[in-house]
Amino acid sequence: MSVRVEPLRRFDPAKLTQPRSIGILGILLGALAFWLALPPVLARNVVASLVLGILAVACGIWAASRAERRVGWGAIVAGVLGIVLALIATQSGESNLKSVVVWSALIAAMLRFATPLTFAAIGGMFSERSGVVNIGLEGMMLMGTFFGIWGADKFGHWYLGLVAAMVAGGALALVHAFFAIHLRADQIVGGTAVNFLALGITGYMFVDIYGSNGTPNLSKAQSIPDVTISSSNEFFASAFGQLNLMVWLSFLLLIVSYVVMFRTPIGLRIRSVGEHPRAADTVGISVYGTRYAAVTLSGVLAGLGGAYLSVGFVHSFNQNMTAGRGFIALAALIFGNWRPFGAFGATLLFGFASALALRLPDAYGESAGTLFQTLPYVLTLIAVARVIARSVPPAAVGRPYAKQ
Repeated sequence: MSVRVEPLRRFDPAKLTQPRSIGILGILLGALAFWLALPPVLARNVVASLVLGILAVACGIWAASRAERRVGWGAIVAGVLGIVLALIATQSGESNLKSVVVWSALIAAMLRFATPLTFAAIGGMFSERSGVVNIGLEGMMLMGTFFGIWGADKFGHWYLGLVAAMVAGGALALVHAFFAIHLRADQIVGGTAVNFLALGITGYMFVDIYGSNGTPNLSKAQSIPDVTISSSNEFFASAFGQLNLMVWLSFLLLIVSYVVMFRTPIGLRIRSVGEHPRAADTVGISVYGTRYAAVTLSGVLAGLGGAYLSVGFVHSFNQNMTAGRGFIALAALIFGNWRPFGAFGATLLFGFASALALRLPDAYGESAGTLFQTLPYVLTLIAVARVIARSVPPAAVGRPYAKQ
């Protein structure tokens, strides 16, 4: 039996000067420029932040001029934002900054706000990688929010609420899949109709079942539990010690979805159907079956994200409770270039903006908090318009396939 020994790879210093590496360095410098003006450093002199921001912009220009436009423009934006935000921070009082910028609390809140977006964005990845645009993520999340809390209330256990949310989200996704795949309807229009359908179904059932009393207070057995982690490190305990179970499941989902999509034959089939359905059909892959399965899975995952909102986070339901989070998840997917970890990074950005907006009113007034609450939607517009860099979607996404 012969054993193949891989040669050791030597470190190549030249890789450090590659355009992509320089662009990433620029992004880090832009973030550092802002961080210096925040607790615990609290540098009141803006010179260091200015120098770092200018270096970040220079790195971005250098990378963008050498065909690395994505990270190059990212570094330019990071550098400019680092300078501007550092200037704003240095003009603020130290006491206000210390009351707002509590990193452990911000991290915990960021993860809570990012979790429903993560589930929906990963669901959207499966659908769009198979070639079906899923504008209906908003409606599928909304179905999950209502049926999640209804299932937990009716059956008495939170995990049965999650099952109800998964079934409801998957059923609505199946409707979208039927119109998009079999009837070859316009997928954007169909997804919009699905969102209105979900709004009508959940609104009617909410009024019919619960009326003016609203949803009841969930008991401990009916609410998704928190995972308690004991630690002697105060920062770790505050940031990660009391996170909901769904937050940790979202981390697991990231790893599993990446492995399935990019390291298994199943993922290869999904991607081949989304890139070249005719070729996939020729080699015996069922285009219709693959797309139906992928779209239905996207609804199941979006329903889980919605269930986290109602059963794990707010512990109640209100009409149109998702408030555009499905569209933000879709924007995060575009930001992340239809890849799980990229989408997760975008959801963290949206989550951080929401967490910061939650803490700003106490120190700076309601207007500051309202301004930051608009940030996720502004970033959504940037993602859809692809201002920073042009993301490359699957080649056949949005194109109905007719079997011959």
